[in-house]
Amino acid sequence: MQSCVPGFPRRLGGAGLLILLLAGMALPSALGAGTQVLHTRSRIRDAADTNRWVPVDRTTSWDPAHTAVVVCDMWDRHHCPDATERVGEMAPRMNEVLRAARAQGMLIIHCPSDTMEFYRDHPGRKLAQAAPKVETAVPLQGWCALVASQEPPLPIDDSDGGCDGCPECPGYRAWSRQHPALEIQDGDAITDSAEAFYLMRQRGITNVIVMGVHINMCVLGRPFAIRQLVAQGQNVVLMRDLTDSMYNHRRPPYVSHFRGTELVVEHIEQYWCPSITSADFVGGTPFRFREDVPRRIVMVIGENEYRTEDTLPEFARRDLEGRGIEVSYVMASPKEGDGNFQNAERIRDADLVLVSVRRRAPPRALLDLLLQHLKAGKPLVGIRTASHAFAPHEAIADGFGTWPDFDQQVLGATYANHYGNKPPEAPPTLVESIASQRTHPVLTGVPPGPFPVTSHLYKYRNPASTVTPLLQGHVEGREEREPVAWVNTADGRRIFYTSLGNPEDFQQPAFRRLLLNGILWCLHEPLPPSGAPLSGTPAAASPTPAPKPTPQPPIACPPEPRNRSEDE
Repeated sequence: MQSCVPGFPRRLGGAGLLILLLAGMALPSALGAGTQVLHTRSRIRDAADTNRWVPVDRTTSWDPAHTAVVVCDMWDRHHCPDATERVGEMAPRMNEVLRAARAQGMLIIHCPSDTMEFYRDHPGRKLAQAAPKVETAVPLQGWCALVASQEPPLPIDDSDGGCDGCPECPGYRAWSRQHPALEIQDGDAITDSAEAFYLMRQRGITNVIVMGVHINMCVLGRPFAIRQLVAQGQNVVLMRDLTDSMYNHRRPPYVSHFRGTELVVEHIEQYWCPSITSADFVGGTPFRFREDVPRRIVMVIGENEYRTEDTLPEFARRDLEGRGIEVSYVMASPKEGDGNFQNAERIRDADLVLVSVRRRAPPRALLDLLLQHLKAGKPLVGIRTASHAFAPHEAIADGFGTWPDFDQQVLGATYANHYGNKPPEAPPTLVESIASQRTHPVLTGVPPGPFPVTSHLYKYRNPASTVTPLLQGHVEGREEREPVAWVNTADGRRIFYTSLGNPEDFQQPAFRRLLLNGILWCLHEPLPPSGAPLSGTPAAASPTPAPKPTPQPPIACPPEPRNRSEDE
């Protein structure tokens, strides 16, 4: 078996990867008007937690005369309809970047695989064919699959072909040429083979910017793409906003299609090369697909009994942020009765508000924003003391307000105190799903019970007709049942509430799964199936040791799979 990555250190981590990536950046001797400034992002292991990767941003400059831009497989049509649509949406922005790069003197190499017959007589095709073949330390292959000794498995499961919108669509070679929105100008080259590297070598090009599709397939594996160009010693960066993946959100790690793409970008930044964005060439903000709208959750926290100022941010870090959900906070201190919530204006842009507040009188402006959020039909999640969040016992100051009926008007039932059963002095609460609701999406992966919790049981009365109880609980040794979790669909919006939420509950996978489900259900997001990891990211790999000072033996590149183009 031939090697595609000669002498490349095995799975570098921490400072070792950072040193290698920075060393590979070709810095000109003088930074003048003839250089292209790049804002690169790579990832290294966190020194405090080697199972966690942290981004590292750097600024460097490349000489356009020694730089090529590779456009990978931006076909006119794909067997996956949504892949075709996303390429069409991305192509105009990519063409702007190519114009800017071309104007600086960079070589543009168009690589629409399997379409060379279409370009048989094109000058760009003849340009690539004329490049003299060069000997390489390791032969360039038609495909370089995952290099197990260099990188772990990709963080997404694309074994079904990855067509998100049409998983049942059969794979076939639907393409005939590059997307017509991408201009091919005099001086550009056209190839789908090792000719790309031969042309780079002929022109003394050592810097390569890779863009195109699909990031988990061709952008990594083709002979003109990341793995093999890094293996040949080229300085490579990925343009991370001008790419897409073949990933179906119904497969692990059960995140959105766009988050799946981001996870592969992060994988490349960890194990292969840095990334940049198109803003380096055309200004403005990086490109984003129309449907790639990150969800924003605002957590309103102010209570003095259950430490949710600690447990909720930890839950967000572990179980939400890996899914690409942006979480921010509107907080008051744990001091009892403190109504001085900070950053209330964040509620205005929230897709979902989570409330963990106990008997506080917040500024009226916060209550107004919360009311506007609900009137707009946006969802809300409440945990534990949210049922008496804005019903303080003490008098309130000017400019502050209350909402004593928040429990009935928003959550959908009236809080009527609790049973006072606080273990270990008192019996625990036993929680179980309501038999008729065990197939409800919010109960996916939540054991039917009964299972014990240390949260003492709350009492609720007068549930609205729009409330659907999901879990119920009783004090061990007593008969009375109380609703412990429910959904409320009044006025066409989605509300989820649970009376659980003490620190011990957050240690229980059943509670964390329940809360995650409630949030995703409220946001109309797909829920991961039973047994799926909660985090939305692959299990942490073992810490990577520092690279050895002596060169490692060549890393074997798995052989090219048959009919790879059709699989794409």
